[in-house]
Amino acid sequence: MSDIGIGIIGGGYMGKAHSVAFASVASVFNTELRPRLVTICASTPESAEIYRKAYGFEKATSNWHEMIADTDIQAIVIASPQATHHDIALAALAAGKPVLCEKPLGISLEQSRSMVAAAKTAGITNMVGFNYIRTPASQQVRKFLSEGRIGEVTWFRGEMTEDFFADPEIGGWRAQGSANGTMGDLAPHMINAAHAFMGPIKTLSASVETVHKVRGGQTVTNDDQAQMMCRFESGAQGHMFFSRVATGRKMGYAYEIHGTKGHIRFDQEDQNALWLYTTEGPQEERGFRKILTGPAHPDYLPFCQGPGHGTGYQDQITIEAKDFLTAIAENRIIWPTFEEGMEVNRIVTAALDSSIKQAWVTVANY
Repeated sequence: MSDIGIGIIGGGYMGKAHSVAFASVASVFNTELRPRLVTICASTPESAEIYRKAYGFEKATSNWHEMIADTDIQAIVIASPQATHHDIALAALAAGKPVLCEKPLGISLEQSRSMVAAAKTAGITNMVGFNYIRTPASQQVRKFLSEGRIGEVTWFRGEMTEDFFADPEIGGWRAQGSANGTMGDLAPHMINAAHAFMGPIKTLSASVETVHKVRGGQTVTNDDQAQMMCRFESGAQGHMFFSRVATGRKMGYAYEIHGTKGHIRFDQEDQNALWLYTTEGPQEERGFRKILTGPAHPDYLPFCQGPGHGTGYQDQITIEAKDFLTAIAENRIIWPTFEEGMEVNRIVTAALDSSIKQAWVTVANY
């Protein structure tokens, strides 16, 4: 076992989540690499010092260039606003330091391509923070599908729905810029899930709209909700819906998958329950079974030995930290990498264009 110095850029919502994850991951998973919280970087020296004391870092700074140059730091976590991801990632990769970057990878497909190219040139570990696909339940779904548990998959429905922007009087920075809209902020998680379960998307038709065009007297420049029909390269069909104005929905990362021999459904608001239907046994006994996650499911046992006791949001980030450290220690690829972040941005770009053209588009053309 050996120590690895961690530098985290951004001390807010996700900065705190990653700080807690890297502080605890070695104890939870007994990782080969033992993280040391070296430096936290924030927008001002004052806020950085507040985060340093709160999260237990050795140092604080408001200059991410200095952080990347620090020889005490061997890996970088980017948890700052989307517009900053590209430049920070390129600098970290050029310095030979593995990078875990929050989604979206870049604020545009062009930025994402640049980041993927830099990662390939550097030849070092890179990962994107799609945490929801890492729940024990969703990991189990991937196993079910790989084993053919529900037969040939024919249809996928996914949603990423929340209501934090349902009130039209709420405005601010979230109402400005494409990367902060629903397609830039929420949609990537469910598109990532679709890739995980179904594989690449071949064609799609999307409708994107701004429900509240003015918020608090300010003109809104991004989208509130969108829907997308798609056909996967496997031939299966799909539909996805994304919204930040879905009144009543708090964490609507939900999906259902139809197969020739069964059906799976899941809702993140009940993240420790998975519903499975199979065409086995007599007709009168068939029905959905509720499966409570437990030690038999992926990445559950390190947190708790009791079935049904459950894991939570922070545990997803800890699993992510474990995967990142494992990829570094074993010098191997653990999905989702920057490449997946770019592919998600490709779908977002295609969907926005489809909505403008009001037509089906081919993803390979983007």
